[in-house]
Amino acid sequence: MKGVNKIGMIITKILEVFHWVGAALMLGATICSVAAQDFVKYFVSFDAKECCGANLTVYGFEVNAPVVKGSVETTSFFIFGIGAVIILAVMAMVFRNLYLIFKNSENATPFQKDNVRLVREIGIFAIAVPVIGFIMSVIVRMVIGVERAEISIDMSGILMGIIILCLTQFFAHGVALEKDVDGLL
Repeated sequence: MKGVNKIGMIITKILEVFHWVGAALMLGATICSVAAQDFVKYFVSFDAKECCGANLTVYGFEVNAPVVKGSVETTSFFIFGIGAVIILAVMAMVFRNLYLIFKNSENATPFQKDNVRLVREIGIFAIAVPVIGFIMSVIVRMVIGVERAEISIDMSGILMGIIILCLTQFFAHGVALEKDVDGLL
C-alpha cells in the first residue's frame, strides 16, 4: 500500500504543477490577446480556419472563436482565456487536495477530519468547473453575440461532484467509527 501511496503522491503533485503552469501560460496568452493582439495567432493559429474558426477547449468548456484575417478574434479568446485560467486553477486545487489526502494517509488511516474536508472540497471543485464554464459561456454570448458564438459545456463534472460529496459522508462516518474504536481501546 505504501508503494501505491508514493506513486499517487508523485502523480498528483506532477498534475498539480502542470495545471498551475497551464494556468500561468493561459494567463500570459490572455494578457497577450489584449496587449499584443497579433501575438495570439501563435497560440491558436495552427488549426484556425476562416470558414470554421478556432476551437478553444479546456475541461469541457469549448468556444469556437471566429477567425478574422487569419487570426483568432481576440475578444472571444480573451473571455475564453479568463475562464480557462480559472478552470485550470480549480483543477490544480483538486490535485493539490488529492496530494494532501495521500500525504495525510501515508502513516495513518485515511479516515481523518482533514481528509473529509479535502474530499468535500474536491466535490465542490468538480461542480465548480462546469459552473464556471456555463458562466463564461453566458458572458461570451453576451459580448460576442449569440449568432457568432458557438459554445459547448460538459456538465458531467456536476454529477461527479455530487458523487464525491456523497462519498464524503462515508468518510465522515469512517472518522466517527475510528473515534469510537479508539475510545474502546
